[in-house]
Amino acid sequence: MEGVSSQSIPRLAQDGTAAYRWLRTGEDALVAMLKAIGQATQSIRLEIYIFVAGPLGALFRDTLVDACRRQVRVRVLIDALGSLALSKSFWNPLIQAGGEFSWFNPLKLERIGYRDHRKILVCDDRIAIVGGFNIAPEYRGDGVTRGWRDLGLEISGPLAKELAETFDEFFARAELKHRPLQRLRKTISEKTTRGPDWQLLLSGPGRGHNALKHTLINDLNQARNVKIISAYFLPTWRIRKEFNRLARSGVPVQLILAGKSDVLLSLLASRRLYQGLLRAGIEIYEYQPQILHAKLVIIDEVVYAGSANLDARSLNINYELLVRVSNQRLAEEAREIFAADLKQCRRIDPATWRKSRSIWEKLMERWAHFILARVDPSVARYQLRNLH
Repeated sequence: MEGVSSQSIPRLAQDGTAAYRWLRTGEDALVAMLKAIGQATQSIRLEIYIFVAGPLGALFRDTLVDACRRQVRVRVLIDALGSLALSKSFWNPLIQAGGEFSWFNPLKLERIGYRDHRKILVCDDRIAIVGGFNIAPEYRGDGVTRGWRDLGLEISGPLAKELAETFDEFFARAELKHRPLQRLRKTISEKTTRGPDWQLLLSGPGRGHNALKHTLINDLNQARNVKIISAYFLPTWRIRKEFNRLARSGVPVQLILAGKSDVLLSLLASRRLYQGLLRAGIEIYEYQPQILHAKLVIIDEVVYAGSANLDARSLNINYELLVRVSNQRLAEEAREIFAADLKQCRRIDPATWRKSRSIWEKLMERWAHFILARVDPSVARYQLRNLH
């Protein structure tokens, strides 16, 4: 890709904590990934939900093949439903060069709902990139004049090693047969990995302990300022209750949500919640220039970055990953990102919102909310019970 950034990968801090760098657009993330792959000397792990064959996909594959020829161990894990249009033969050059490829959860009707929505690149166990982006042409651009609005986080240090280990657990059980499925559920419910300023949060299907939801609610309990960017927004009742409580007590709560979406059902379902949130004093903004795909949570000096949206599928069904970092500098930079995106938004007016939509639009919002908040999770729970 043209325009590869000359900005250096962040150096590991002397005290052993992780170092971080925001990748402020989808383009920045893709460029940083290619750069890290090109510089790897020992190992590469790539886990992606959507991988589109085409010029960009071929560039990534060929860069991975070049790494194999440098004697770098390369493993690629792609979700079988997210990348349904991708043929396994696309990866033949990688396999022939000595790389390894696997589908996550090959398509079977009885477990089709459980998807690997995580996006991870780890190189040499010391550099990692996480975020909301996939490897697809729509992520190229600045998210304002062209391309979907997304972002990522580049990490160096011990956290990269932990991300490598969670990749290994998923790669080893990628076919998601009965016992691997149970083992993944156990791994996710038990795994709590922390560093001096970071925490790795995993989520997946089932009703067991969910570190992602639990940690988020704990942070909200004592929040003084909350800023959230969520491409698909359908939080649990408990999380909405925390938002409302905070706003009513005078804590600023600002949400940047999608004004345009690739999933119309999600857009409609989110808008079903607006009236109650606005009534509590929450500020809601819709991103205007392009499709919003970013995921970012800022609570005081804590940031969350990764693949998870604040919706029912990310919180209860999909396999997801968020990195929680308590770092003043990183939080300040995240607030700068939020402020820049806010300039590209339309604020939802509490005084006019209720009357701004037709009865038909309101019915569509109710229907969409029912499908995504009730039907989809119920079907997923039914499938999970039948796998026992």
